[in-house]
Amino acid sequence: MVSGVHRELWIVRHGETEWSRDGRHTSTTDLPLTDVGEETATSLAPRLAEVSFDLVLTSPRQRARRTAELAGFPDAVVDDDLAEWAYGDYEGITTDEIRETVPGWSVWTHESPGGETADEVSARLDRIVDRAREHDRTLVFAHGHSLRVLTARWLEQPADEGRFFRLDTSTVSVLGFERETPVLLKWNS
Repeated sequence: MVSGVHRELWIVRHGETEWSRDGRHTSTTDLPLTDVGEETATSLAPRLAEVSFDLVLTSPRQRARRTAELAGFPDAVVDDDLAEWAYGDYEGITTDEIRETVPGWSVWTHESPGGETADEVSARLDRIVDRAREHDRTLVFAHGHSLRVLTARWLEQPADEGRFFRLDTSTVSVLGFERETPVLLKWNS
């Protein structure tokens, strides 16, 4: 195993889709990138080309796979553990619409009927953390909520701490270590 001080986990949220643009919860619905999403995903390539990665993973959803491809990583390995939090009955619905029947609802504090629990999402992303910590520098392409949970778990926090890490589409963030302590090195850039 490599020493902690040299390990990094680079995370990229996929480019814009119609639903991400409109604030609709998107997990299992496999939407393509918008034209804007394609353009911004392509703009990631020069930034990522300057860095050497020994493991590159992507969610199975086309929006993440296409972002990886446009960013210069067409051979990213698909890992089902990077799929977005399954929203169940709330798939395709905005938070405001959910709050019409469940006041104060948040994916971080409430259940999503028919979807995954925070513990289930956390267990999946713990496997990604373990896998990434076996490599010097890992790059992953995935989704807003799953990457926020991944960040919380990298930082050894419970999944719901992901609520503090707003993550925009087509952004690059870097997690790493300060000595033996897992830290945020760069966020939402």
